[in-house]
Amino acid sequence: MKPVEQQGTLPTPGELCQLMHAVAAAQDRSAFAALFGYFAPRVKAFLMRSGLSANMAEEVTQETMLAIWHKASYFDPSRAGVSTWIYAIARNQRIDRLRRERTHAVDHHSDPSDEPEPPDSGEDVALVAEREAQVRTALAGLSKEQAAIVHLSFFAEKPHSEIARELGVPLGTVKSRIRLALNRLRALLGDET
Repeated sequence: MKPVEQQGTLPTPGELCQLMHAVAAAQDRSAFAALFGYFAPRVKAFLMRSGLSANMAEEVTQETMLAIWHKASYFDPSRAGVSTWIYAIARNQRIDRLRRERTHAVDHHSDPSDEPEPPDSGEDVALVAEREAQVRTALAGLSKEQAAIVHLSFFAEKPHSEIARELGVPLGTVKSRIRLALNRLRALLGDET
């Protein structure tokens, strides 16, 4: 199986599903390593953006990846994409961690705004999966150049200057293509973005 990321390209949803299937069916360590290498840094960044410290985000990321290893057989591509499923696990692990820490805290004057969000309902998961499919379809409607820049900017989280250097195009071209791609995505998604 080829590495998940080669030369800055991102894995397709089909490739991610194949990796998940390999982990679920045969506990394929190389497939899991590929998933881990791709998702662990992204999950950690997601958790840090949700307010966790770097150390706690690292611990919750490890718990998330361990849960993925153990629960891979529960993944159902008809209900959600691999990314959606993994980020839902990460979110639930974060909530569980916050709840565990809250039970150990002696603070009797808790702030209601500190309450974790309730877990996603089945309807929420279905809506996210539907939206993910719409976004995938919209991304397929972009030009090759725009799609590449959107992937590098939003999925690989690379700064515009690095994208310009990597693609060998001027910084202004990168910014212009991103703006045009986002306008095109808005049009394809019916201005719901």
